[in-house]
Amino acid sequence: MNLSIRQLRYVCEVASLGSVQAASKALHISQSSILAAIALAEGEMGARIFERRPARGVQITPSGERFISAARIMLSAATEFDRAIGDLSERVPKVLRIGCFEPFGALFMPEMLRRYVDHVGDVEIDLLEGDQVQLQSWLSEGIIDLAVLYDIGSITTGTMTKICKVPAHALLHADDPLAARDAVWLADIATRPFVLLDMPQTATYLLTLFDILAKRPEVRFHTRSYETVRSAVASGFGMSILNMRPIGRATADGSAIVRRPILDELPPPSVIILDPYGNSKPLFVRLFIEMFSRFFREVGPAHFSVTTKEKEPLLLWN
Repeated sequence: MNLSIRQLRYVCEVASLGSVQAASKALHISQSSILAAIALAEGEMGARIFERRPARGVQITPSGERFISAARIMLSAATEFDRAIGDLSERVPKVLRIGCFEPFGALFMPEMLRRYVDHVGDVEIDLLEGDQVQLQSWLSEGIIDLAVLYDIGSITTGTMTKICKVPAHALLHADDPLAARDAVWLADIATRPFVLLDMPQTATYLLTLFDILAKRPEVRFHTRSYETVRSAVASGFGMSILNMRPIGRATADGSAIVRRPILDELPPPSVIILDPYGNSKPLFVRLFIEMFSRFFREVGPAHFSVTTKEKEPLLLWN
């Protein structure tokens, strides 16, 4: 078969998302490249993989189901091969393919990656931003070399390196009476309308924080954008709960919103790095993990989290 591993990944991503447009956006590549991969695959098979449905994406055919199943076996084998030879390679690849939890792209990833590139030399960065589920799928299919995300929900692929804990905190309008307090309780904020960062696994995590009260707040605004959460709270739609705060050169909060620690004892999620190499990590992965950990040590808990002073020393894993 004349398809490359990369083209197989394109076709599998269309099958996963049900749309060429969605796959193009997720993978940051042109639709024409994906359509070319599909055409090549269907030509090799002599059968259609997808039925096109105008304005409704694509529907996988029975022949397509068999093709995607075989392709995923091939992609899994390619990932295993990369893992097996990882410790034999001491060179840094010319392109670093990394995935991150979508909000991280604006909060700290460019600044951290700038340090990495300054250290290792001329490296092209291919950053894919997605939700917790997409990142694991991309890692297992070999679309990315590393994933940076939270350890919430089910982690079913890769080897995990924990970097730091990031407790949940409240995001409030500056005019809210609670904003005058140094810290708040969940019971105080549960009566406010809620602005939800509505992404797979993330939304579930945020709403289940309120289960200790046996009462969840009323969600009045849904968005999958961290920036839109901030804007919605500033515009008076309600309060929200977030974990990470903007770091370094990231856009700072405006004067209309404030962040306050939550006093309830809630288990904090950790920022983690997932990689497919196990104990045989190649040099570029070891360097990335080392520099990522150093970045958060140097930034410090007071600047990446919103918590009480006594909890700050407990937030770094390394």
